[in-house]
Amino acid sequence: MPDSDVDDVIDDPADFSWSRVAALFRPHLRRVVGVVALVLVSAVIGIVNPLLIQRVFDSGLFPEGGGGPDLDLTITLSIIMLVITLGSTALGVTQTIITNRLGQDVLRELRDRLYSHLQNLSLSFYSSSRTGDLQSRITSDVGGVQAAVTSTLSNVLSNVVTFISAVIAMLLLSVPLTLLSLAMVPFFVVATRIVGKRREAFTAENQEATSAMTVVTQETLSISGITLAKLFGRQDREIDRFHMANARLADIAVKQQVIGQSFFTVVQAFLGASPILAYLVAAFLLDGSPNAISAGTIVAFTTLQNRLFFPVARLLETTVELQSSRALFKRIFAYLDAESDIVEAADPVRLDPDTLRGEIRFEHVHFRYDGVNDTSPDRLPDALNGIDLEAKPGQLIALVGPSGSGKSTVLSLIARLYDPVRGTVRLDGVDLKDLSFESLAGAFGFVTQESYLFAGTLRDNIAYGRPEASLAEVEKAGRAAAIHDRIMEFEEGYDTVVGERGFRLSGGERQRIAIARVLLHDPKVLILDEATSALDTASERRIQAALGELVSGRTTVAVAHRLSTIQAADVIHVVDHGNIVESGSHDELLALGGVYAELYREQFGDGEIETTTNEGTVYSDGRCEYFASLMGSA
Repeated sequence: MPDSDVDDVIDDPADFSWSRVAALFRPHLRRVVGVVALVLVSAVIGIVNPLLIQRVFDSGLFPEGGGGPDLDLTITLSIIMLVITLGSTALGVTQTIITNRLGQDVLRELRDRLYSHLQNLSLSFYSSSRTGDLQSRITSDVGGVQAAVTSTLSNVLSNVVTFISAVIAMLLLSVPLTLLSLAMVPFFVVATRIVGKRREAFTAENQEATSAMTVVTQETLSISGITLAKLFGRQDREIDRFHMANARLADIAVKQQVIGQSFFTVVQAFLGASPILAYLVAAFLLDGSPNAISAGTIVAFTTLQNRLFFPVARLLETTVELQSSRALFKRIFAYLDAESDIVEAADPVRLDPDTLRGEIRFEHVHFRYDGVNDTSPDRLPDALNGIDLEAKPGQLIALVGPSGSGKSTVLSLIARLYDPVRGTVRLDGVDLKDLSFESLAGAFGFVTQESYLFAGTLRDNIAYGRPEASLAEVEKAGRAAAIHDRIMEFEEGYDTVVGERGFRLSGGERQRIAIARVLLHDPKVLILDEATSALDTASERRIQAALGELVSGRTTVAVAHRLSTIQAADVIHVVDHGNIVESGSHDELLALGGVYAELYREQFGDGEIETTTNEGTVYSDGRCEYFASLMGSA
């Protein structure tokens, strides 16, 4: 799903339901029941002390008939109230621990689920998404729903039970005072909802601003981003970008804090005013008759008033948090609902690595990067137009042609990074769509122009495809890739940390590490996408032996702009505008006098050779015909 489509989903309320959020708690039903039980017990216990206060005043401190306080009763009731307070506190702490542990487990599972799903999405999703936005969804968005996940259940249940029990207790104490207090509730609700709406809006803006700043920092503080800024002298521009994003975030945060304080100001105003009104009304009820309201009743009632308004305030606050979390949950669910273009078959075919031959066949393959099989006039043009090609086991097949002609698309389809819109790509006669992901990963090895290295050790990078490999196996791959001696020059050897994207290494060294990684992986089909075009002649020559080891005995499909590198290929396919326009050996294509011959003349002029070395033939442009020497010695 393209990023724009994700945004469309986020804006569509139909894709969200609270039942879906509630389903996140289903695996933890036993703990949910435990939390509910603790909440109910705590809420009921909470009304006992206010009722005991009435007894303390009316029977203990000021007993009917005078005669002074009843000390024994007062001490007994006080001890009971203390025990209830300590017990209620212990229950509250236990409830908080269990509730937060439950909520954090749900959040952890949600993050794991989101990350796992993102890992399984196809490249078409990532080609239209920003890394910073993805990071924001996993960290900031999931973190933003923490309050909703960790405390919503206990808050709602606790406050509802507290409110109901408080009303019942207040009615037992005084019906007129209870009606007065209940009459104030609608005004309290309206005032807090007005403030709450503003809080909700600022919360959504805060998440957007946080996401925007995450994108800026991810883009500009990566090793590639910071290098680009330094090379073009654009540090001031990037600082200004960050300042703007940071200023927006700070401004929204201030507004959010102010409106949050306004919310609690409204709550405190009603909590402070309600006892005052109770005292005024009680003054008219203290008429001296036997049924008149007592002082103990007034004290107990005003104590219970907090248990009337405070739960309402907490419920309204929870509503605001849920409304704020709703937008975040929609963003999270939008990614969870994104469907991958590349899915494993229900009953996939698993190829035996020992009998895998490595035959590749394209059968009238069409491909378009929007993945849509239609004929609408506004659709994207086809990247491939019904091509057919075959790579027999052990052959070297080369693809040449101008940039954008479709060469790299062919390689992506071989590795099933994308699926054809029409037609079939087969490995040993089996449609790639029918193969298990494990078979696909084991069959193919990919070496690109810019080899990606993680910011771990050299050993970890080489053993990425086989993390269980021993150090001896890793060193063997390093020797085969002609990088072992260079690695041993580092003080930490194979335990040397290479830095982000392998920035501590030269381009040629990174490429040899990538070759060692593929050698250790030991695939049957090798895919080379401009594997040496970014290297200087000296680095290119150092990789000759490594590529020779890598190519030997494997089916190899290589894309190259340097025609000198693929002249020994068994078959060279010339790709232009998504079509294979010429096929044959180097000599056959030169004799044909077509597109390949023209490309050759553009690169080498009359093809005159300056020097010949034992490492291959070096042409006037300084490039080395390493494949010729490699295939000749293989």
